[in-house]
Amino acid sequence: MLSLKFIQENKQDVIEKLKIKNFDASQIVESILQKDEERKKTQKEQDDILAHINSVSREIGDLFKSGKADEANQAKEKSTSLKQDVKGLTEKLSQLEIELHDLLVQIPNIPHVSVPAGKGAEDNENIKEGGEMPQLANGAEPHWDLAKKYDIIDFELGVKITGAGFPVYKGKGAKLQRALINFFLDENEKAGFSEIMPPLVVNEASGFGTGQLPDKEGQMYHVGIDNLYLIPTAEVPVTNLYRDVILNAKDFPVKNTAYSACFRREAGSYGKDVRGLNRLHQFDKVEVVALEHPDKSYAMLDAMVKHVEGLVQKLNLPYRILRLCGGDMSFTSALTFDFEVYAAAQKKWLEVSSVSNFESYQANRLKLRFKEEGQKKPQLAHTLNGSALALPRIVAALLENNQTPEGIKIPDCLVDFCGFDMIK
Repeated sequence: MLSLKFIQENKQDVIEKLKIKNFDASQIVESILQKDEERKKTQKEQDDILAHINSVSREIGDLFKSGKADEANQAKEKSTSLKQDVKGLTEKLSQLEIELHDLLVQIPNIPHVSVPAGKGAEDNENIKEGGEMPQLANGAEPHWDLAKKYDIIDFELGVKITGAGFPVYKGKGAKLQRALINFFLDENEKAGFSEIMPPLVVNEASGFGTGQLPDKEGQMYHVGIDNLYLIPTAEVPVTNLYRDVILNAKDFPVKNTAYSACFRREAGSYGKDVRGLNRLHQFDKVEVVALEHPDKSYAMLDAMVKHVEGLVQKLNLPYRILRLCGGDMSFTSALTFDFEVYAAAQKKWLEVSSVSNFESYQANRLKLRFKEEGQKKPQLAHTLNGSALALPRIVAALLENNQTPEGIKIPDCLVDFCGFDMIK
Protein backbone atom coordinates (compact mmCIF):
# COMPACT_ATOMS: atom_id res chain seq x y z
CA MET A 1 0.00 0.00 0.00
CA LEU A 2 1.04 3.61 -0.33
CA SER A 3 2.56 5.06 2.81
CA LEU A 4 0.70 7.74 4.73
CA LYS A 5 3.74 10.01 4.47
CA PHE A 6 3.82 9.63 0.68
CA ILE A 7 0.13 10.56 0.41
CA GLN A 8 0.62 13.55 2.72
CA GLU A 9 3.57 14.84 0.71
CA ASN A 10 2.13 14.07 -2.74
CA LYS A 11 -1.61 14.49 -2.28
CA GLN A 12 -2.44 16.05 -5.65
CA ASP A 13 0.04 13.88 -7.54
CA VAL A 14 -1.55 10.71 -6.10
CA ILE A 15 -5.02 11.86 -7.13
CA GLU A 16 -3.92 12.79 -10.66
CA LYS A 17 -1.87 9.65 -11.32
CA LEU A 18 -4.60 7.31 -10.11
CA LYS A 19 -6.90 8.77 -12.76
CA ILE A 20 -4.79 6.71 -15.22
CA LYS A 21 -6.15 3.64 -13.40
CA ASN A 22 -9.64 5.14 -13.66
CA PHE A 23 -9.70 5.48 -9.88
CA ASP A 24 -11.04 8.65 -8.30
CA ALA A 25 -8.94 8.99 -5.15
CA SER A 26 -9.96 12.54 -4.20
CA GLN A 27 -12.55 11.66 -1.57
CA ILE A 28 -10.64 8.80 0.06
CA VAL A 29 -7.42 10.84 0.18
CA GLU A 30 -9.29 13.63 1.98
CA SER A 31 -10.75 11.06 4.39
CA ILE A 32 -7.27 9.69 5.08
CA LEU A 33 -5.81 13.13 5.80
CA GLN A 34 -8.77 14.07 8.04
CA LYS A 35 -8.56 10.76 9.90
CA ASP A 36 -4.84 11.27 10.43
CA GLU A 37 -5.44 14.76 11.83
CA GLU A 38 -8.00 13.33 14.24
CA ARG A 39 -5.49 10.65 15.22
CA LYS A 40 -2.76 13.23 15.84
CA LYS A 41 -5.15 15.35 17.93
CA THR A 42 -6.15 12.34 20.00
CA GLN A 43 -2.52 11.31 20.42
CA LYS A 44 -1.59 14.81 21.66
CA GLU A 45 -4.51 14.82 24.06
CA GLN A 46 -3.40 11.47 25.44
CA ASP A 47 0.22 12.60 25.73
CA ASP A 48 -0.82 15.78 27.57
CA ILE A 49 -2.88 13.81 30.10
CA LEU A 50 -0.06 11.30 30.62
CA ALA A 51 2.29 14.20 31.31
CA HIS A 52 -0.26 15.60 33.78
CA ILE A 53 -0.53 12.21 35.50
CA ASN A 54 3.25 12.12 35.91
CA SER A 55 3.16 15.60 37.41
CA VAL A 56 0.33 14.65 39.82
CA SER A 57 2.21 11.49 40.85
CA ARG A 58 5.22 13.56 41.86
CA GLU A 59 2.91 15.97 43.69
CA ILE A 60 1.32 13.10 45.65
CA GLY A 61 4.72 11.96 46.90
CA ASP A 62 5.67 15.47 47.96
CA LEU A 63 2.34 15.94 49.78
CA PHE A 64 2.72 12.71 51.73
CA LYS A 65 6.27 13.69 52.68
CA SER A 66 4.95 17.04 53.90
CA GLY A 67 2.28 15.32 56.03
CA LYS A 68 -0.57 16.63 53.90
CA ALA A 69 -2.43 13.31 53.66
CA ASP A 70 -5.85 14.78 52.81
CA GLU A 71 -4.45 16.78 49.92
CA ALA A 72 -2.44 13.77 48.77
CA ASN A 73 -5.56 11.58 48.73
CA GLN A 74 -7.43 14.22 46.73
CA ALA A 75 -4.57 14.23 44.24
CA LYS A 76 -4.73 10.42 44.06
CA GLU A 77 -8.45 10.61 43.17
CA LYS A 78 -7.61 13.13 40.48
CA SER A 79 -4.90 10.80 39.13
CA THR A 80 -7.37 7.89 39.02
CA SER A 81 -9.84 10.03 37.04
CA LEU A 82 -7.13 11.06 34.60
CA LYS A 83 -6.12 7.43 34.09
CA GLN A 84 -9.70 6.63 33.10
CA ASP A 85 -9.53 9.44 30.56
CA VAL A 86 -6.31 7.94 29.17
CA LYS A 87 -7.97 4.52 28.88
CA GLY A 88 -10.79 6.04 26.83
CA LEU A 89 -8.35 7.90 24.60
CA THR A 90 -6.25 4.75 24.11
CA GLU A 91 -9.33 2.89 22.88
CA LYS A 92 -10.25 5.79 20.61
CA LEU A 93 -6.70 5.97 19.25
CA SER A 94 -6.67 2.25 18.52
CA GLN A 95 -9.97 2.54 16.63
CA LEU A 96 -8.73 5.54 14.63
CA GLU A 97 -5.59 3.64 13.59
CA ILE A 98 -7.73 0.71 12.40
CA GLU A 99 -9.97 3.07 10.43
CA LEU A 100 -6.95 4.84 8.94
CA HIS A 101 -5.39 1.52 7.89
CA ASP A 102 -8.70 0.39 6.34
CA LEU A 103 -8.74 3.55 4.23
CA LEU A 104 -5.10 3.24 3.15
CA VAL A 105 -5.54 -0.30 1.81
CA GLN A 106 -8.33 0.89 -0.50
CA ILE A 107 -5.94 3.00 -2.59
CA PRO A 108 -4.31 1.22 -5.57
CA ASN A 109 -0.66 1.50 -6.46
CA ILE A 110 0.46 4.54 -8.46
CA PRO A 111 1.03 3.65 -12.15
CA HIS A 112 4.45 4.17 -13.68
CA VAL A 113 4.83 7.20 -15.94
CA SER A 114 4.93 4.92 -19.02
CA VAL A 115 1.49 3.37 -18.37
CA PRO A 116 -0.94 4.40 -21.13
CA ALA A 117 -4.42 5.65 -20.35
CA GLY A 118 -7.29 3.34 -21.21
CA LYS A 119 -10.41 1.60 -19.97
CA GLY A 120 -9.66 -2.07 -20.67
CA ALA A 121 -7.82 -4.72 -22.69
CA GLU A 122 -8.66 -3.06 -25.99
CA ASP A 123 -6.52 -0.06 -24.96
CA ASN A 124 -3.36 -2.03 -24.12
CA GLU A 125 -0.25 -1.06 -26.08
CA ASN A 126 1.19 -3.74 -28.38
CA ILE A 127 4.94 -3.18 -28.09
CA LYS A 128 6.34 -6.26 -29.81
CA GLU A 129 5.38 -9.35 -31.83
CA GLY A 130 7.44 -12.39 -32.65
CA GLY A 131 7.33 -15.94 -33.97
CA GLU A 132 5.75 -17.33 -37.12
CA MET A 133 2.06 -17.91 -37.53
CA PRO A 134 1.37 -21.61 -38.19
CA GLN A 135 -0.32 -22.58 -41.43
CA LEU A 136 -2.91 -25.19 -40.50
CA ALA A 137 -4.69 -27.48 -42.93
CA ASN A 138 -8.43 -27.21 -43.48
CA GLY A 139 -10.36 -28.90 -40.70
CA ALA A 140 -7.84 -28.03 -38.00
CA GLU A 141 -9.32 -28.74 -34.57
CA PRO A 142 -9.35 -26.68 -31.36
CA HIS A 143 -7.44 -28.12 -28.43
CA TRP A 144 -10.52 -29.44 -26.60
CA ASP A 145 -11.31 -31.69 -29.58
CA LEU A 146 -7.65 -32.71 -29.92
CA ALA A 147 -7.54 -33.55 -26.22
CA LYS A 148 -10.47 -35.92 -26.65
CA LYS A 149 -9.18 -37.35 -29.93
CA TYR A 150 -5.81 -38.32 -28.43
CA ASP A 151 -7.21 -39.04 -24.93
CA ILE A 152 -4.79 -36.71 -23.18
CA ILE A 153 -7.12 -34.36 -21.24
CA ASP A 154 -10.55 -35.34 -19.89
CA PHE A 155 -12.75 -32.36 -19.07
CA GLU A 156 -15.88 -34.42 -18.34
CA LEU A 157 -14.04 -36.61 -15.84
CA GLY A 158 -12.91 -33.47 -14.05
CA VAL A 159 -16.52 -32.33 -13.81
CA LYS A 160 -17.46 -35.70 -12.30
CA ILE A 161 -14.72 -35.56 -9.68
CA THR A 162 -14.87 -31.86 -8.80
CA GLY A 163 -16.70 -29.60 -11.24
CA ALA A 164 -16.12 -27.50 -14.33
CA GLY A 165 -12.66 -25.98 -14.61
CA PHE A 166 -10.79 -28.93 -13.05
CA PRO A 167 -9.49 -31.05 -15.95
CA VAL A 168 -7.85 -34.46 -15.63
CA TYR A 169 -4.60 -34.88 -17.59
CA LYS A 170 -3.92 -38.40 -18.86
CA GLY A 171 -1.04 -40.31 -20.47
CA LYS A 172 0.99 -38.07 -22.76
CA GLY A 173 -1.09 -35.10 -21.66
CA ALA A 174 0.12 -35.58 -18.08
CA LYS A 175 3.69 -36.08 -19.27
CA LEU A 176 3.50 -32.90 -21.34
CA GLN A 177 2.42 -30.99 -18.21
CA ARG A 178 5.32 -32.38 -16.23
CA ALA A 179 7.73 -31.68 -19.10
CA LEU A 180 6.68 -28.04 -19.31
CA ILE A 181 7.02 -27.56 -15.54
CA ASN A 182 10.51 -29.06 -15.52
CA PHE A 183 11.55 -27.12 -18.63
CA PHE A 184 10.39 -23.80 -17.16
CA LEU A 185 12.02 -24.46 -13.78
CA ASP A 186 15.31 -25.47 -15.38
CA GLU A 187 15.34 -22.40 -17.63
CA ASN A 188 14.52 -20.14 -14.71
CA GLU A 189 17.31 -21.68 -12.67
CA LYS A 190 19.76 -21.06 -15.54
CA ALA A 191 18.69 -17.41 -15.40
CA GLY A 192 19.67 -17.20 -11.74
CA PHE A 193 16.37 -17.91 -10.00
CA SER A 194 16.58 -20.29 -7.01
CA GLU A 195 13.87 -22.93 -6.83
CA ILE A 196 11.35 -22.88 -3.97
CA MET A 197 8.59 -25.39 -3.24
CA PRO A 198 6.03 -23.35 -1.24
CA PRO A 199 2.81 -24.27 0.59
CA LEU A 200 -0.36 -24.21 -1.53
CA VAL A 201 -2.44 -22.59 1.23
CA VAL A 202 -1.66 -19.34 3.00
CA ASN A 203 -2.95 -17.39 5.96
CA GLU A 204 -4.73 -14.06 5.85
CA ALA A 205 -1.57 -12.07 6.57
CA SER A 206 0.11 -13.56 3.49
CA GLY A 207 -2.86 -12.76 1.27
CA PHE A 208 -2.83 -9.20 2.57
CA GLY A 209 0.93 -8.87 2.13
CA THR A 210 0.89 -9.33 -1.64
CA GLY A 211 -2.41 -7.49 -2.16
CA GLN A 212 -4.83 -10.33 -2.89
CA LEU A 213 -6.70 -9.42 0.30
CA PRO A 214 -8.94 -7.61 0.67
CA ASP A 215 -9.04 -6.65 -3.05
CA LYS A 216 -9.57 -10.13 -4.55
CA GLU A 217 -11.09 -12.02 -1.63
CA GLY A 218 -14.08 -13.12 -3.72
CA GLN A 219 -11.76 -14.73 -6.29
CA MET A 220 -9.89 -16.90 -3.79
CA TYR A 221 -10.91 -20.28 -2.42
CA HIS A 222 -11.30 -19.92 1.34
CA VAL A 223 -10.95 -22.76 3.85
CA GLY A 224 -13.30 -21.25 6.42
CA ILE A 225 -12.76 -23.61 9.32
CA ASP A 226 -9.02 -22.81 9.36
CA ASN A 227 -9.23 -19.32 7.86
CA LEU A 228 -6.71 -20.25 5.15
CA TYR A 229 -6.72 -19.47 1.43
CA LEU A 230 -5.74 -21.65 -1.55
CA ILE A 231 -3.09 -19.74 -3.47
CA PRO A 232 -4.02 -18.08 -6.79
CA THR A 233 -0.31 -17.96 -7.71
CA ALA A 234 3.04 -18.96 -6.18
CA GLU A 235 3.78 -15.24 -5.98
CA VAL A 236 1.86 -15.14 -2.69
CA PRO A 237 3.82 -17.66 -0.59
CA VAL A 238 7.19 -16.96 -2.25
CA THR A 239 7.02 -13.18 -1.75
CA ASN A 240 5.80 -13.71 1.82
CA LEU A 241 8.98 -15.59 2.64
CA TYR A 242 10.36 -12.08 3.16
CA ARG A 243 7.52 -10.61 5.21
CA ASP A 244 8.91 -8.69 8.23
CA VAL A 245 12.47 -9.15 6.94
CA ILE A 246 15.24 -6.54 6.79
CA LEU A 247 17.77 -7.33 4.04
CA ASN A 248 21.15 -5.77 3.37
CA ALA A 249 21.51 -3.84 0.14
CA LYS A 250 24.27 -6.27 -0.87
CA ASP A 251 21.70 -9.11 -0.83
CA PHE A 252 20.03 -7.76 -3.98
CA PRO A 253 18.86 -9.05 -6.30
CA VAL A 254 16.93 -11.84 -4.58
CA LYS A 255 15.53 -14.14 -7.30
CA ASN A 256 13.28 -17.15 -6.72
CA THR A 257 11.20 -19.46 -8.90
CA ALA A 258 8.46 -21.88 -7.90
CA TYR A 259 6.07 -24.32 -9.47
CA SER A 260 2.63 -24.61 -7.92
CA ALA A 261 -0.92 -25.55 -8.63
CA CYS A 262 -3.01 -22.35 -8.64
CA PHE A 263 -6.64 -21.97 -7.61
CA ARG A 264 -9.00 -19.22 -8.76
CA ARG A 265 -12.75 -19.05 -8.47
CA GLU A 266 -13.02 -16.97 -11.67
CA ALA A 267 -16.40 -15.74 -10.48
CA GLY A 268 -18.42 -14.18 -13.28
CA SER A 269 -16.53 -15.91 -16.12
CA TYR A 270 -18.74 -17.52 -18.74
CA GLY A 271 -19.18 -18.13 -22.45
CA LYS A 272 -16.86 -19.29 -25.23
CA ASP A 273 -13.73 -17.77 -23.63
CA VAL A 274 -13.84 -20.35 -20.82
CA ARG A 275 -13.96 -23.42 -23.05
CA GLY A 276 -11.31 -26.13 -22.71
CA LEU A 277 -8.09 -24.85 -21.15
CA ASN A 278 -8.82 -21.18 -21.77
CA ARG A 279 -9.97 -20.49 -18.22
CA LEU A 280 -9.70 -22.92 -15.32
CA HIS A 281 -10.29 -22.99 -11.57
CA GLN A 282 -7.15 -25.11 -11.01
CA PHE A 283 -4.07 -24.87 -13.18
CA ASP A 284 -0.31 -25.29 -13.06
CA LYS A 285 2.07 -22.35 -13.26
CA VAL A 286 5.76 -21.63 -12.77
CA GLU A 287 6.46 -18.23 -11.25
CA VAL A 288 9.50 -15.98 -10.98
CA VAL A 289 9.73 -13.53 -8.08
CA ALA A 290 12.41 -10.89 -7.55
CA LEU A 291 13.30 -8.45 -4.78
CA GLU A 292 15.42 -5.53 -5.90
CA HIS A 293 16.91 -2.22 -4.86
CA PRO A 294 14.54 0.65 -5.85
CA ASP A 295 17.22 2.11 -8.15
CA LYS A 296 17.46 -1.13 -10.13
CA SER A 297 13.92 -2.56 -10.16
CA TYR A 298 13.06 -1.39 -13.68
CA ALA A 299 16.26 -2.89 -15.06
CA MET A 300 15.16 -6.12 -13.35
CA LEU A 301 11.70 -5.79 -14.92
CA ASP A 302 13.27 -5.49 -18.38
CA ALA A 303 15.42 -8.57 -17.70
CA MET A 304 12.39 -10.59 -16.55
CA VAL A 305 10.41 -9.59 -19.65
CA LYS A 306 13.32 -10.65 -21.85
CA HIS A 307 13.60 -13.96 -19.99
CA VAL A 308 9.90 -14.79 -20.44
CA GLU A 309 10.17 -13.84 -24.12
CA GLY A 310 13.01 -16.32 -24.44
CA LEU A 311 10.83 -19.12 -23.02
CA VAL A 312 8.06 -18.44 -25.53
CA GLN A 313 10.56 -18.27 -28.38
CA LYS A 314 12.02 -21.68 -27.44
CA LEU A 315 8.52 -23.15 -27.64
CA ASN A 316 8.20 -21.72 -31.19
CA LEU A 317 4.93 -20.00 -30.40
CA PRO A 318 3.75 -16.79 -32.10
CA TYR A 319 3.58 -14.15 -29.38
CA ARG A 320 3.03 -10.53 -28.63
CA ILE A 321 3.99 -8.36 -25.67
CA LEU A 322 1.51 -5.79 -24.36
CA ARG A 323 2.06 -2.87 -22.03
CA LEU A 324 -1.13 -2.80 -19.98
CA CYS A 325 -3.14 0.40 -19.86
CA GLY A 326 -4.28 1.88 -16.55
CA GLY A 327 -7.74 0.36 -16.79
CA ASP A 328 -6.44 -3.19 -17.29
CA MET A 329 -3.74 -3.20 -14.61
CA SER A 330 -3.94 -4.95 -11.27
CA PHE A 331 -4.64 -3.07 -8.05
CA THR A 332 -1.05 -3.55 -6.84
CA SER A 333 1.03 -3.12 -10.00
CA ALA A 334 2.98 -0.02 -11.07
CA LEU A 335 3.77 -1.42 -14.55
CA THR A 336 2.75 -4.70 -16.18
CA PHE A 337 3.67 -6.42 -19.44
CA ASP A 338 1.39 -9.24 -20.62
CA PHE A 339 2.50 -12.01 -22.96
CA GLU A 340 -0.04 -13.55 -25.31
CA VAL A 341 0.43 -16.53 -27.64
CA TYR A 342 -1.64 -17.25 -30.73
CA ALA A 343 -3.82 -20.39 -30.77
CA ALA A 344 -4.29 -21.00 -34.48
CA ALA A 345 -7.34 -23.26 -34.47
CA GLN A 346 -9.26 -20.87 -32.22
CA LYS A 347 -7.78 -17.92 -34.14
CA LYS A 348 -7.31 -15.98 -30.93
CA TRP A 349 -4.61 -14.59 -28.66
CA LEU A 350 -4.31 -16.18 -25.22
CA GLU A 351 -2.62 -14.55 -22.22
CA VAL A 352 0.12 -16.76 -20.75
CA SER A 353 2.13 -14.39 -18.56
CA SER A 354 2.03 -11.10 -16.69
CA VAL A 355 5.33 -9.57 -15.61
CA SER A 356 4.98 -6.73 -13.12
CA ASN A 357 6.89 -4.27 -10.97
CA PHE A 358 5.04 -3.41 -7.76
CA GLU A 359 7.73 -0.96 -6.63
CA SER A 360 7.34 -0.57 -2.82
CA TYR A 361 3.57 -1.20 -2.72
CA GLN A 362 3.74 -4.86 -1.63
CA ALA A 363 6.88 -4.25 0.44
CA ASN A 364 5.05 -1.67 2.56
CA ARG A 365 2.35 -4.23 3.35
CA LEU A 366 4.96 -6.93 3.95
CA LYS A 367 7.26 -4.67 6.01
CA LEU A 368 10.00 -5.88 3.65
CA ARG A 369 12.92 -3.52 4.04
CA PHE A 370 16.66 -3.24 3.47
CA LYS A 371 19.57 -1.29 4.86
CA GLU A 372 22.22 0.54 2.88
CA GLU A 373 25.74 0.04 4.20
CA GLY A 374 26.53 2.71 6.77
CA GLN A 375 22.89 3.76 7.23
CA LYS A 376 20.77 2.89 10.25
CA LYS A 377 17.29 3.60 8.89
CA PRO A 378 15.89 0.81 6.66
CA GLN A 379 14.10 1.53 3.36
CA LEU A 380 11.34 -0.33 1.55
CA ALA A 381 12.49 -2.81 -1.11
CA HIS A 382 10.87 -3.23 -4.54
CA THR A 383 9.12 -6.49 -5.49
CA LEU A 384 8.50 -7.97 -8.95
CA ASN A 385 7.00 -11.15 -10.30
CA GLY A 386 6.00 -12.87 -13.51
CA SER A 387 4.58 -16.08 -14.91
CA ALA A 388 7.30 -18.19 -16.47
CA LEU A 389 4.96 -19.65 -17.56
CA ALA A 390 1.29 -20.49 -16.94
CA LEU A 391 0.61 -23.89 -18.49
CA PRO A 392 -3.02 -24.21 -19.65
CA ARG A 393 -2.99 -21.73 -22.53
CA ILE A 394 0.56 -22.71 -23.47
CA VAL A 395 -0.70 -26.29 -23.82
CA ALA A 396 -3.75 -25.09 -25.78
CA ALA A 397 -1.54 -23.24 -28.27
CA LEU A 398 0.99 -26.08 -28.54
CA LEU A 399 -1.73 -28.62 -29.31
CA GLU A 400 -3.50 -26.44 -31.86
CA ASN A 401 -0.45 -25.00 -33.62
CA ASN A 402 1.50 -28.26 -33.89
CA GLN A 403 -1.27 -30.57 -35.11
CA THR A 404 -0.46 -32.59 -38.23
CA PRO A 405 -2.17 -35.50 -40.03
CA GLU A 406 0.25 -37.82 -38.19
CA GLY A 407 -0.34 -36.35 -34.74
CA ILE A 408 0.78 -33.42 -32.58
CA LYS A 409 4.46 -32.54 -32.83
CA ILE A 410 6.30 -31.76 -29.60
CA PRO A 411 8.67 -28.73 -29.67
CA ASP A 412 12.33 -29.74 -29.77
CA CYS A 413 13.08 -28.13 -26.40
CA LEU A 414 10.55 -30.45 -24.70
CA VAL A 415 11.40 -33.79 -26.33
CA ASP A 416 13.99 -34.83 -23.75
CA PHE A 417 11.61 -33.86 -20.94
CA CYS A 418 8.66 -35.70 -22.48
CA GLY A 419 10.44 -38.81 -23.74
CA PHE A 420 8.50 -38.62 -27.03
CA ASP A 421 8.32 -36.26 -29.99
CA MET A 422 4.73 -36.86 -31.12
CA ILE A 423 1.31 -37.30 -29.55
CA LYS A 424 -0.53 -39.80 -31.74
